[in-house]
Amino acid sequence: MIPLYPLSAVAHQPDLRLALSLLAVSPDIGGVLIRGDRGAAKSTAARGLAALLPAAPDGTPAPFVSLPLGATEDRVVGTLDLEAALRGEVRLQPGLLAQADGGVLYIDEVNLLADYLVDVLLDVAAMGVNRVQRDGLSAEHPARLALVGSMNPEEGSLRPQFLDRFGLCVEVQAPTAAAERAEIVRRRMAFEADPAAFLATWRAEEEALAARLAAARERLPRVRVPDALLDTIATLSAEAGVRSLRADLVLYRAARALAALEGREEVQHEDLSRVAPLVLAHRRDPRLPPPPPTSPPAAPPPEQPPDHGAGPQDTPEDILAPTPPAAPLPLSPLAAVGSRRGGVGGPGRVVSSVPDPQPAALAVPATLRAALTRVAAGVGPAALTRGDFHAPVREEVAGRRVLFVADASGSMGTRERMGAVKGAMLAVLSEQGRRDRVALITFRGAGANLALDFTTDAAAAEAAITAAPTGGRTPLAHALRLAADVLAGEPQAQLVLLTDGRANVPLTPGGDAWAEALQMARALRQALRGAPALVVDTETGHVRLGRAAQLAQALGAAVTTLGGPQ
Repeated sequence: MIPLYPLSAVAHQPDLRLALSLLAVSPDIGGVLIRGDRGAAKSTAARGLAALLPAAPDGTPAPFVSLPLGATEDRVVGTLDLEAALRGEVRLQPGLLAQADGGVLYIDEVNLLADYLVDVLLDVAAMGVNRVQRDGLSAEHPARLALVGSMNPEEGSLRPQFLDRFGLCVEVQAPTAAAERAEIVRRRMAFEADPAAFLATWRAEEEALAARLAAARERLPRVRVPDALLDTIATLSAEAGVRSLRADLVLYRAARALAALEGREEVQHEDLSRVAPLVLAHRRDPRLPPPPPTSPPAAPPPEQPPDHGAGPQDTPEDILAPTPPAAPLPLSPLAAVGSRRGGVGGPGRVVSSVPDPQPAALAVPATLRAALTRVAAGVGPAALTRGDFHAPVREEVAGRRVLFVADASGSMGTRERMGAVKGAMLAVLSEQGRRDRVALITFRGAGANLALDFTTDAAAAEAAITAAPTGGRTPLAHALRLAADVLAGEPQAQLVLLTDGRANVPLTPGGDAWAEALQMARALRQALRGAPALVVDTETGHVRLGRAAQLAQALGAAVTTLGGPQ
């Protein structure tokens, strides 16, 4: 058996150790999500947790099961036992969830796991039972497990509905202090050099922690929460902008687990204060304003006024007013791109099957069931025939990535333009059953800014566009250059550019802002690598230069207006 690094030896991660300890005391908390840098002891701590869980009645240690990122649904939840089916028996073969019963199921890079698998895993962690319905068969088995997921936020985020399903969330970072880093390296090297000696050194601390957790599990049913603290729980959730009642329930359970861990049978206000960051940080509404500053910030220097498009409509009140609703942005040139419909051999999970005497891929369970049914009825030979063959039908798998580049300068129509961007971004993210992601670049004043990296989080997208400042000049070339940098790391991502094309901030002092914008557009076309792009012409007024159409030509993009296609 491979020795596991003890959880008690994990240094300088107190929140991580606390969250895992609470999960060991009360698995109904619903799992722990660990977010943070690579090499911050995420997987090491998860493995250490398994050694502290109760052993099976036969003395077998609690299992630690690591879910492979490419695991199929059959491998996770179970499937038809093909060997038994060939003998005419209907039986299910257990999957990884059954193997993890009584222990830890660890999912590294959970943000990259298919949505439907995340949903299944969180359901099982909450209920303690895995109900399998496969190809007309139904069965269930216990799956009382501690679910631990880890992720690096730089590689993408989880959808908000999945974040909410994780009971606790810990943000971990590698320490920056030299002494702390040296201590971590010293312990790790000692473990790798002689695991047995290292475990012997930490045996007393590990046994003390295991005993403390066992005592807390025994004490937990007797822990009560004073009725007055229910108001505190509700207030904490409401102040964080959390609409889901799951946060209140997890606060209640986590506070009880902490009280049990501390040797008490009544929850105190301090327990709620300690667990609240673990429960609420990942559920907090990103649209909430930050806490007010202690002193008013100094007024920024006035922006140089735009040198075009100024008119009586462009007052500061118009520019700074809240983003209004706008007519839907016409994204039809992009609508059919990036989606992959299900079918035989498709990438999605199998949702059904159809008879097919010449399938490109074989739906084995459905094929065997058809043959067994036919043979049992005494029809035809007692062997597979082409008439038994079924082909799998797979669900649609999506993965569009759409980069929105929005002109936030002080030209006419800023409010309508930003409102259209907001509506379009939310429309992309609202499609059910998809994993589409959006990102946002805004440009104004002297440069461009990546206001939102690629995400599936609609609340974060709305917060980014709502908080985007407006006004000032139009650094179009800067925005196109930044877009090319972003798309260089996102192959086949799509582009939506909203601008009137009236660039007036050059990349180089004394340069021609418009000529540089066209040059950057041609460079951006290379970064797109054939992926579709759309330019939305936002030019208004009686005198129009038609530069958006010229940009679209340089980009190889379709062109439309806020009111519809040209």
